[in-house]
This record gives sequence, structure tokens and C-alpha cells, in this order.
Amino acid sequence: MAKVTQDMVEEMFEKYFEAGRILSQVRSEAKDRIKVGASMLEAAEFVETRAVELGADGSAFPCNLSRNDEAAHATPRAGEETLFGEDVVKLDIGVQVDGYIADSAITVDLTGEYGDLVKASEAALYAAIDIVKKGTTTAEIGAVIEDTITSLGFKPIGNLTGHGLDRYVPHAPPSIPNRRIGNGSVLRTGDIIAIEPFATDGIGKVVDGNLTEIFQVVRSRPVRLPAARKLLKELEPYRTLPFAKRWFKTEKLDFALLQLEKAGVVHSYPVLKEVGGGMVSQAEHTLIVTDDGCEITTK
Repeated sequence: MAKVTQDMVEEMFEKYFEAGRILSQVRSEAKDRIKVGASMLEAAEFVETRAVELGADGSAFPCNLSRNDEAAHATPRAGEETLFGEDVVKLDIGVQVDGYIADSAITVDLTGEYGDLVKASEAALYAAIDIVKKGTTTAEIGAVIEDTITSLGFKPIGNLTGHGLDRYVPHAPPSIPNRRIGNGSVLRTGDIIAIEPFATDGIGKVVDGNLTEIFQVVRSRPVRLPAARKLLKELEPYRTLPFAKRWFKTEKLDFALLQLEKAGVVHSYPVLKEVGGGMVSQAEHTLIVTDDGCEITTK
């Protein structure tokens, strides 16, 4: 096994920070494109191309534009003509530099009526950030998130979590709960985590919706059908990073994806919807845990 040197560690963290700097600029520019009457597809494509223009090696996952009772995993279809209406829009962006990931989300209220809901997820995020340091447990973070959201009159979405980040892996241990749990993982100096509270005026739980546009290669396994083999070859540059169907013009794309999913090679990410139809807000930053606090890479 190759020895990990201090220079290698410093280079790794610099790439995390570079991804975060790029994401922060893209997020700021993209927010201005989320307005009533604007194209959802154009907004998503702007996010994904702008990150590369600014020096990223690509998206860490497809741009998520989840609206209203959608909490996550919504991204436009190829050729989609849907326009933003008076929606509560979750903009969730992932950027990668050499596989090192920055992940951040904001909520844009185009209705003018859900400002308090937006503030609930934001307040929970920063309350959680305030307690992060070496030795903090994920259970403590979950309790702070739940207390903050409920104190403002809303509910956390209990079956959605934040997560760790690893190279080419946008969802790694530890899981960061958005509610109280019995036991949690202990954070260590150098851990890379994404905290992402979701607040709702609904029931506080999400279920799979009917639409799926995002997939991820999760294991390597031989496949027999030519269409599936061809698609798997095209997916190699993404490694274990999620991808959108609209990124490919492969013949028999749906058929090939179905075969790969049946073989356990790819995992699908259906749009997640609040089970009671409640409005949902989200806020998220990527952090590096330090001895006495944390550094936000995506601020």
C-alpha cells in the first residue's frame, strides 16, 4: 500500500476547497436563473456546463431542481419544456475536481409565501454547523436539526439524511440524521460531510415518486445484452458518480438501463415526494471537520 504523505493530504483538501469555490459561484449565478417563466432544462444545463467552464472536472451528480412537495432527485428530462411557475424550488448542486466533491443546496421561493419554511431549513443547517467539531456525534447533529425546525413550526423529513463524501462517492458514511436518533457516529478531524436539513409543513416523510431520471453505477458485473454493454462502456468516465438520462443519446437507452438495473449494476434514484403533499425546503453545505470546529467548503 502506498504511503499517504502530508503533501498528498494537503492536495486532497485543496481539491475539496476548489470544488467548493466553483460550486459557490455556480450556485450564486444559477439562483438568478430560477424565476417564474424560466426554463428548468436551461437552468440545469447552465449549472452543469458553468461548473466545467470555471475549472471543475464535471458534475458530482446531475443538477437537482425539485419543486414544491418534491424533496430531491428531480432533474429535467431531455428536451423538457417545463417552465418554473410559482414554485418552491430546491437547487441542489454537486461539483467534482479530480473526484473530490462539493455538495450544496438552497431553496428559492417563487411564491413569496414560504419564506418561513425556507428559513427553517437554513436555520437548522447553521445551528448544526455551530456544533460540528472533532468528537461531535451525528446524533447530536440530528437533535439540533430537529429542535430548530420544530421550534419554527415545521417538521424535519425524518427519512432523509446528510452524508459523508469520498472521492467519486457522493454518499459515503457517516449518515447525518435530520431528527433525533438513539446512537450516532463520532466525527473525526478531517472528515468530509454534507449536512442537509429538509423542513416541511407536511407529515415529515418522503416516498418514491413515479419519475426517475438519475442513476448511478454501483458495481461491476458482466452483462450479456449488447445495448447494456455499450451503455456501460459509455458510463465508465463517471465511475461511481450519478448521471442523468438526458446526458446520453444511446439507442435503446431505457431498455439498457433496465437491464443494468436488473443485473444490479446501476441503482436508480426516483424523485422523492413528501408523503402528505407538504411543501419542502432544503439547505446544505459541505464541511471539513477540524479539532475545534469545521470549515465550510461551499460558503
